[in-house]
Amino acid sequence: MSDINVTPMVDVMLVLLIVFMVAAPLMTVGVPIDLPKTQAKELNTDSKPVTVTVTTDGATYIGEDAVPFEELTARLATQATEGLEQRIYVRGDMQANYGSVMKVMGALSGAGYTHIGLITEQAPTGQ
Repeated sequence: MSDINVTPMVDVMLVLLIVFMVAAPLMTVGVPIDLPKTQAKELNTDSKPVTVTVTTDGATYIGEDAVPFEELTARLATQATEGLEQRIYVRGDMQANYGSVMKVMGALSGAGYTHIGLITEQAPTGQ
């Protein structure tokens, strides 16, 4: 028999497609928070930024790791591969105290980091 049976290969590929479709939304960064919505456009960056999260109760996280505020800049220095030129994104929960988010940004700026950005969600175009 000289024919190639591709049915098993197609079955395996469909299963893999379903697995990746289910797993992809679970691979988002870190701590679940409710981000504010804005009309700002998405930034395209080449390097992978470090993400600092401020939750509703004021707790701070680097990536998914909880970090006391007092140790934030010291721990960030160990993860910043580009030194003070590292791009840092701050994710602040919409219900978080404005002062908590500004306190984190002030600490980052005071430590010498210059590329600090705030992350928001894209608002629907009708709002």
